[in-house]
Amino acid sequence: MDSLIKPFNPKLAAFGRHETFALRYAWMSKGFQAVEQNPQVFNDDAATVTLGVGKNMVNAIRYWLSATQMIERIDDNRGFKATELGRKLLKEFGGFDPYLEDEATLWLIHWLLATNSEQATAWHWFFNSFHKSEFTSEEAGLALVDFVNEQLDGKHSERTVKQEIPLLLRMYAQSKIHGSTSMDEQLDAPLVSLKLIHYLSQTKSYRSFVGERPSLPVAIVGFAVNEIFNLSKLSQIPIADLMYSKDQAVAVGAVFRLTETAFLAKLELLVEAYPHLYKITDTAGLNQFHRLSAPIDSLIFLENYYHKDAVNAA
Repeated sequence: MDSLIKPFNPKLAAFGRHETFALRYAWMSKGFQAVEQNPQVFNDDAATVTLGVGKNMVNAIRYWLSATQMIERIDDNRGFKATELGRKLLKEFGGFDPYLEDEATLWLIHWLLATNSEQATAWHWFFNSFHKSEFTSEEAGLALVDFVNEQLDGKHSERTVKQEIPLLLRMYAQSKIHGSTSMDEQLDAPLVSLKLIHYLSQTKSYRSFVGERPSLPVAIVGFAVNEIFNLSKLSQIPIADLMYSKDQAVAVGAVFRLTETAFLAKLELLVEAYPHLYKITDTAGLNQFHRLSAPIDSLIFLENYYHKDAVNAA
């Protein structure tokens, strides 16, 4: 089975394609359903009318749907089509959660962004490689620029790279309304509810601490862990490698900002829910997570969760 994870590649990176517009609740379903009806919608002169937004926002909707892998380009064509994941999740009739009403969907969207180094490079870097728990927007921006200069091939505009951080922070942290952020945008920011980043008004800085994450469903952790198994082609992985990112690799614990205790508890619940698929062993002090089956499709975990068939869905 293929993995949706886009691992770090110094030759493949993207910045600024969202036109500085943060992801909004309505855009996912509205944009996806428009693509289902017209694969050429983003190239259509009437796209602004169809989607009810300005031209730059049309480009942003296309970007967010693509970066979260809800849509993909049609081969040898300028149009787009729904991915299997997109259809399962966002299809208007029969989709798991077309209007992002379940917080599990927001955790999934977060995971998809933070593991897509090709299209959402700043998100991948921030959640897997930026380890400072308290910082200012400027500090994070400079750190991202340093990463780009040291790790990426090709030329990238420093100004465009630095602009990624304020947008990322607006997407995750509820902060004081300022000139460039409307009240509508603040209220329409789905990933704020995950509480992965907090704004500190007194110091005008941000915090991104590890925590227990009780709202993170075990099924989404299962999806994430299975994606790493499918990418690595391994049958067992040290739990420490699933917890901590090394060399720009994706790590479940890092992306979801989990404490070691909380992450291990999630894995134990995953084993309890899927004893035929997973087990944990401790040999000579090395905790390993094992997949007992042949590679499986990660969508199984979503189907079980949204159909409420999993033993532990929360």
